[in-house]
Amino acid sequence: MSEIRVRFAPSPTGALHIGGVRTALYNYLFAKQHQGKLILRIEDTDTTRFVPEAEQYILDAFHWLGITFDEGVHIPNNENISYRQSERKAIYKQYADYLVENNLAYIAFDMPHEIERKRKTHPNFQYDASTRMSMKNTLSLPDEEVQRFLVFGKKYVIRLRIPSNENIEVDDMICGKVIVNSSILDDKVLWKSSDGLPTYHLANIVDDHLMGITHVIRGAEWLPSAPLHVLLYRYLGWEETMPRFAHLPLILKPEGNGKLSKRDGDQFGFPVFPIQWKDKDGDITLGYKEEGFLPEAVINFLALLGWSPQNRQEILSMQELINEFSLNRVKKSGARFDFEKAKWFNHAYIQQKTNAELLQFFRPMLLEKGIPINDKYLEKVTALIKERLNLINDFWEQASFFFIRPVAYDEKIIKKWWNEDTAFHLDILKNILNDIEPFDKKHVHKIMMAFIHKQHLNIGEIMSCLRLSLVGAAKGPELFDIIELLGKKETMTRIQLAIEIIDVTNETDEDDDENTVNNNNTNDAKANDNA
Repeated sequence: MSEIRVRFAPSPTGALHIGGVRTALYNYLFAKQHQGKLILRIEDTDTTRFVPEAEQYILDAFHWLGITFDEGVHIPNNENISYRQSERKAIYKQYADYLVENNLAYIAFDMPHEIERKRKTHPNFQYDASTRMSMKNTLSLPDEEVQRFLVFGKKYVIRLRIPSNENIEVDDMICGKVIVNSSILDDKVLWKSSDGLPTYHLANIVDDHLMGITHVIRGAEWLPSAPLHVLLYRYLGWEETMPRFAHLPLILKPEGNGKLSKRDGDQFGFPVFPIQWKDKDGDITLGYKEEGFLPEAVINFLALLGWSPQNRQEILSMQELINEFSLNRVKKSGARFDFEKAKWFNHAYIQQKTNAELLQFFRPMLLEKGIPINDKYLEKVTALIKERLNLINDFWEQASFFFIRPVAYDEKIIKKWWNEDTAFHLDILKNILNDIEPFDKKHVHKIMMAFIHKQHLNIGEIMSCLRLSLVGAAKGPELFDIIELLGKKETMTRIQLAIEIIDVTNETDEDDDENTVNNNNTNDAKANDNA
């Protein structure tokens, strides 16, 4: 068997969609499993939608994800092969000319507005075997008129000459055999004189052949074009070496209604790009990286979005994915995008990281907020809150109170648990804490529980108020872990601040209640006088 060669061929028209990432990933897994090669080719023939920054964005995205290529635009090669289609214009033209010379394609001079007028006057119009003779092309026009058009430089396109009423078979590794009658196919444009560039259909067939691609693994949206491509391979004499096709199921919107698009991120509130994208207007769209995802989690999540391993295992490393991957287990139907499941994967991968490894993500957050870095302390904080993180960006929400004292307190907790005796009991507790040595969670727990039982206090009430004093809310890891890590001095300081601030707040609230009652009495009195 010849060497397996696959390719990922994005168009640099904007940010790389997460569906494109999955396509690249499946190509990568397939190539690595078969000790083959993965090529990155940039299909930049659509000059109207070309975005200069998009190519580098694609490279940066794959670098973050850990998907590597064996050949491509960014890898020097001794053969001086270009992997940008815009740099291969002369190659495509010679094959387009070959098709014309052999009566397998033809030159068409119809202007866009003329075709548009046909569409308006003829419902379901398409440029095909049934209509081509009524259009302006080398099949319908006299030779002298064709020559006159060419001499005077009239713009034209080269169209593939689709046979009429012929069944074309596509043998797909995922979808099975697909048979399409040529009567439903239009004569696709292959090349344009306006810019000297081919369309996708010609360029990708020529490149796949010349680059020795053995398998074309791409999205299901290209399946309708596959019969056309099979025909092109036949017309160019390459049918025997035609690559095998595998069309991947669509990634669907969360509710399953249609393909997940680049615009759906705003609607559903989750990223659809791997890394941050800045458009031509300067608007920034965050990617999975900036939202707090680990690349390993994104890879694992996407791999299972349309494919499953034989043992149904969910958490798989890249090497395990390579070992397990098979196109035979890729589903035919679309896969719904589940962002909560993506976060579940990310949580699992965060737990696999050591505390020390996670520091690289948390340090920048603290520096941005002007908080001095103490790695030993930060690592202890990480150990306590790691289990609570779904995203790397959850760190500050879950751990901020370890670095700054609360300045506000959860009103719901105050109303539920804080009463006229709370400050008194916390003040006693503060003094008890001052005498505890060594000040660790074991001793603090033992002495605090003895105090609570001796005073016949409500455990839930006093613990909730103590947590409120230290954290500002009813959240965080185990209370005695918090106390130990904050230390005696900081714990006592926070209790005292809570006593002062919350008691003042309560007094203000009581004054407001009293004023409300007095105002109501005054109003009642006025009402009686008026009566």
